Amino acid sequence: MHRTCSTTTTSTSSTGVSNNTVAVALSTTVYLWDATTGTINKLMETEGADDYVSSVSWIPDGNFLSVGTNAGEVQLWDCQQQKQVRSMRGHSARVGCLAWNKHILSSGSRDTTIHHHDVRTAQHHVGTLLGHSQEVCGLRWSPNGLQLASGGNDNLLNVWDGVQVGHTGNAARHTLAHHQAAVKALAWCPLQANLLASGGGTADRTIKFWNTQTGALLNSVDTHSQVCALQWSRFDKELVSSHGFTQNQLTVWKYPSMVKVTELTGHTSRVLHLAQSPDGQTVVSGAADETLRFWKVFEPLADSKSKTGAGARGTLSGTSAMHIR
Repeated sequence: MHRTCSTTTTSTSSTGVSNNTVAVALSTTVYLWDATTGTINKLMETEGADDYVSSVSWIPDGNFLSVGTNAGEVQLWDCQQQKQVRSMRGHSARVGCLAWNKHILSSGSRDTTIHHHDVRTAQHHVGTLLGHSQEVCGLRWSPNGLQLASGGNDNLLNVWDGVQVGHTGNAARHTLAHHQAAVKALAWCPLQANLLASGGGTADRTIKFWNTQTGALLNSVDTHSQVCALQWSRFDKELVSSHGFTQNQLTVWKYPSMVKVTELTGHTSRVLHLAQSPDGQTVVSGAADETLRFWKVFEPLADSKSKTGAGARGTLSGTSAMHIR
């Protein structure tokens, strides 16, 4: 798996698949955990007295990891060589979320802006989006790279058209103001174009589904707990959500009925981040209790049917927790 989690001081996770490695941001330090060998290596540590790592995101194909900091810097690291290859500045406050679209890295900040960086060029800053009035805390590119979803502490969900080089503006394709709390959890369905799921914080507690072509709200489900992260299955129309108070659980849902398949418990603090293994079957959860937990959540349809009968699911299970300090 090539994913991240962090503590309450590093409230952003990453997605990506390469080399079966998990990147973990803890306060000032990023660690790399090799899921094959079990070895842990320290990749980097911030230098400023008040600085810390606020986000990480793997490039989809390769060994490069982007790192956002509280000082507003976006760094690019070659993890095979374990050295920093770029420093990209421009934000005036912490970078709380990062999202890749091929060679374009998008960063969302507490300064309310989203920057697009072309990591191939010396003049990396190729665009700015100005659609939020508070911190940008969620950022996800659609699988086809044609739309970017951003969520903010202003309770807004914006959907933007693809990167326009040199463009600065606030003309989102859709500005959706239905959530009643910060929108951190975002996930695009890999099996249906223009289907986006978003999750709201403590005062909202809902998962909402959107047609991003039209901006229509398709459904809204009250989960009775803050929604911290979302992940879709690659095999079937199911998704898993992670939550905070009171149960700090993961919930697996069937879409579009939104019938609960199961609830997975074990974390003792809010489950801030979710990510999937390269084969799409295992979900790793990272929580403020400073543990990673690995759950066998999704199965390819052929395997599920052969083991449990046509249309049935396999048993959901969790592995032992791994402490990340």
